[in-house]
Amino acid sequence: MTDSYVCIDLETTGLNPKTDKIIEIGIVKVDNDEITEEWETFVDPGCVLEQRIVDLTGIRDEQLASAPEIGEVLPKVLELTEDRVLLGHSLMFDYSFVKKAAADRRISFEKKGIDTLKIARRYLPELESRSLPYLCRYYGIDHSAHRALNDARATVELYRRLAGQFYERDEAEEDKSLFRPKDLLYHIKRDTPITIPQKEQLYKLADKHRLILDYDIEKLTRSEASRRIDRILAEYGR
Repeated sequence: MTDSYVCIDLETTGLNPKTDKIIEIGIVKVDNDEITEEWETFVDPGCVLEQRIVDLTGIRDEQLASAPEIGEVLPKVLELTEDRVLLGHSLMFDYSFVKKAAADRRISFEKKGIDTLKIARRYLPELESRSLPYLCRYYGIDHSAHRALNDARATVELYRRLAGQFYERDEAEEDKSLFRPKDLLYHIKRDTPITIPQKEQLYKLADKHRLILDYDIEKLTRSEASRRIDRILAEYGR
């Protein structure tokens, strides 16, 4: 069984790594089944949080106001994950956001991983839910949901419980074993920073229509800027 790995969990502004942003990262490093390091950070997404995200996570804009941007914290994420197997609950969600951030900076982030959600879906089909909060209640794991480090800690303990209960049975699956790390495959197109003409156009549109923007123009990517411009033009015209 894999007993040395890095568990990663994120809080984000939404579900789509192409358009949404990371706002919190929690990482738990495990060596020989013992937690050896924990790390967490807020991340400035460059925009105002929607109320539904505030309600879900409890994270507020003022907590992110002085937080580092993703480019500043990405080196630490890469250092902690290095050549380690990744662990996560619905792991592709977290992996896709980190890979997108890395790809935008021309950094490779190719990993193998183990997903506790997939294990639970195979071996606990009778449960009403296989969400992390539900499984933590089922196994009696202490857990405060929707904060990155808390979720990462809970996922480590969930993995231990699932392994203790199902690992030997799962090993009979050989190549189909869900406890064996698998390549994480997510293809993403790299975004480039906003162009100078796009910046000028957005500032002019905001000034002309007296718009109070809930995002930082300087932190947009080229594709994000294009979508923002199209949205303003569609609603207000030129």
